[in-house]
Amino acid sequence: MNPLSGKIAPVVMINKEEAMNESFLVIQLSKLYPEFKLQVELEIEKGEFFSLIGPSGCGKTTLLRLIAGLESPDRGFLYLNGRNLTAVPPANRRVGLVFQDYALFPHLTVAENVEYGLQVQQIPSSKRKERVRELLSVFQLEALASRQTQQLSGGERQRVAFARALAPEPLLLLMDEPFSALDYGLRQKLQKDLGRIQKHLGFTVIFVTHQQEEALSLSDRLAVMQEGRVLQFGTPQEIYEKPFNSFVAEFLGDANLIPCHLEQLGEKTCIDINEHDRLELPALPGYPSGNYFLMVRPEDFQLKGLKGPALKARITVLEYLGFSYRMEASIGQYRIKVLIGKEIADLKVGLEIAVRINPQKIRFIPQE
Repeated sequence: MNPLSGKIAPVVMINKEEAMNESFLVIQLSKLYPEFKLQVELEIEKGEFFSLIGPSGCGKTTLLRLIAGLESPDRGFLYLNGRNLTAVPPANRRVGLVFQDYALFPHLTVAENVEYGLQVQQIPSSKRKERVRELLSVFQLEALASRQTQQLSGGERQRVAFARALAPEPLLLLMDEPFSALDYGLRQKLQKDLGRIQKHLGFTVIFVTHQQEEALSLSDRLAVMQEGRVLQFGTPQEIYEKPFNSFVAEFLGDANLIPCHLEQLGEKTCIDINEHDRLELPALPGYPSGNYFLMVRPEDFQLKGLKGPALKARITVLEYLGFSYRMEASIGQYRIKVLIGKEIADLKVGLEIAVRINPQKIRFIPQE
C-alpha cells in the first residue's frame, strides 16, 4: 500500500443505486452559502458510531441539519436504510437529534419528556410506559422520573435528552456537541456511558465534536472536515497514524511537522532536515524523492532503547507531568515536542540529547 494513500474524501460521486443496496446511510449533499460551499459524500454502516470533527464553521452542524431535514440541500440525495429521505419532512425521517442545549421541556417531568415523542407518534399508552421504563433504567434515571428538568444537574439533563431522542426508536441518532457545556470529569463519565449504551442498544450515531479526545475514544470511524469538505475519513487509528495532510495531522492530535528533503538511494532512504542533520534509514518504499514534512507524534520519539541513527537536539522546555515528561527541544532552527516516560533521569533545560524514531512510526506528508 502506498503510504501516502489513505481514506481520503472521495472525488468520484457515489453511485446511488449501488450505495442504496450496500450501505445503511448514504450521504451525497451540496449546499451553497455566502461564506462557503458544503459538499459531502459519505457512507455509514448500521450500528456505527461515526464522528464529524473539524474547526468551528467547517460545516459539521450544517451537515447534521441537512440530514435531519431542518435545512434542504441544493443538490444531492440522502438514503437511510434504503429509503430516499431527501424530500421527507423531519418528523417522518426516523432520525433523532440531541442538541447542545438539551432542548428539554421545562413544564414536563423527566418521564414525560422521555415519553413525548411516543405521544406524538400516537403509540398506545401501555407500550409508551414500557418504553419509558426501559430507557429510564438504561440511563439510570428511575429515581428522577417525577422530577422537573430544572431540578436536574447538567449531566442528568443530558441523559434525559439522550433517552428522549431514543424513545421513538430512530434509525439514526444525530448528536451536536452534546457534552460541550459540561465540565471535564462529567464529560468523560458521560462519554463512557454513551459508548456503553450505544454498543448495548446498537443504534447508529453521527456525533459532531471539535474535541479530538472525544472523537478518538468514541468513534468506530470519523471524518475530518474543513471548509465544507471531508478531507479524510477512516478509523481513529488510521487517521491518527496516517494523516492525509498537515491540517489533519495537527487537528487530530499533537504532531511534529519537520520540513525535510527525502532522497531514495537504493537500499537506503536519506532524510535531510537542515544543513547538518541527516537520517539514513532502511529503504522506505512508496515515497518518491522530494520535499516533505517529516511527521512524528510526540510519543513516538525515544531517548533510549532504539538503535540506529539519531538527531541531536537541545532541551528548551521541560515539564514534569507526574506520569511522564513533556518537553520541547531544538533541532537547528526547528522545534520538536517530545513526550517520554518519567524513567528517564537527569533531564534539564539546555541539555543536549539524541532523539531516535522508530522507522515504522515515521510518516511523510507532501509539502503544500
